Amino acid sequence: MADLYGVLGLGADAAADDIKRAYRRKAREHHPDAGGDPERFKEVTHAYEVLSDPERRARYDRFGDDGSTRARGGGGGQDPFGFGGGIGDVIDAFFGAGFGGGGGFGGAPQRERSGRDVLVGVDLTLEEVLTGVTRRVEVEVAATCEPCGGSGSADGSAPTRCATCSGSGRVQRMVRTPLGSMATATACSACSGTGRSVEHACTACRGEGRRVQRRELDVDLPAGLEDGDRIPQRGQGEAGRQGAKAGDLYVQVQVVPHAHLVREGRALHTRIRIPLTTALLGGTVRVPALAGEEHEVAVPAGVQPGEVLLVTRAGLPVRGGGRRGDLHLHVDVDVPRRLGRKEREVVRGWAAQRGEDPDAPRTVEVRRP
Repeated sequence: MADLYGVLGLGADAAADDIKRAYRRKAREHHPDAGGDPERFKEVTHAYEVLSDPERRARYDRFGDDGSTRARGGGGGQDPFGFGGGIGDVIDAFFGAGFGGGGGFGGAPQRERSGRDVLVGVDLTLEEVLTGVTRRVEVEVAATCEPCGGSGSADGSAPTRCATCSGSGRVQRMVRTPLGSMATATACSACSGTGRSVEHACTACRGEGRRVQRRELDVDLPAGLEDGDRIPQRGQGEAGRQGAKAGDLYVQVQVVPHAHLVREGRALHTRIRIPLTTALLGGTVRVPALAGEEHEVAVPAGVQPGEVLLVTRAGLPVRGGGRRGDLHLHVDVDVPRRLGRKEREVVRGWAAQRGEDPDAPRTVEVRRP
């Protein structure tokens, strides 16, 4: 079995994004439509299918099993149990061929032909979260082959039952065990386990009924979405083989950080810095918020540093729209670092009126931080 990391030109420590980029590069290089080698293209695609799936990749890293053939146990590739196959064959032998989902024509093979789901990410600003937005996303995915309409047949005829496996998608073989000969089943190589075949394969997709294409899709993203939310687009994922059901496309949201606002559910938080005179005497400040909004906020006299002032319904809506949360203003007081001579005289006069001596040591109040 080929080294799947080597097929993509990567090391075993490659990140998911590295695997995706390597696959796109190799797929373009070897795609039959671009004059590439079909067998090499299949090899690259298979490597990506295994390594992009966390569970299959973990199994491959641990056992060397790529999910399409049985991993062999024991030293030197020999089966220590004498079954002539891996543990999967042992299970099949004792529980029957197709255990765990096998079946006749249209059963398990139908699941194998169905297209996979696709995940694509989009970045949203807080302004877009506030109003909702329609975003155009671009995906590169196996889509229905236009020349054959997804049938995989050059003459438009419907796929027929595979003659090799009689439509089951599996072929049986006999293995010798210490308990005697037993029948096991493996995926049919003639139809790749689909149970269906075409007599005259479409040259564009080589009988697959689909081929990798780049396409754009407009997706409506409602107001109030949160980081990690997924918006499903049914039937917009990978096309199924030979006209089978397509997978779904999921658009996953990532909310980018705002310059001065921090989100907490529907609430927004920001810090405002007010002059010392406003903190002492009170007043009104203007606070910029989302989407060009500006709020006039009354500051009470004697407001303390760290206090929170509330602007109701100036936050974000729930998903899909509705009543907005609140905007929380965390107060900082701008204490001058330097004072002029006259300013110092005024402050000293004010301190004297309050019975305070700014030059005398004072015991201050302490609190647990």
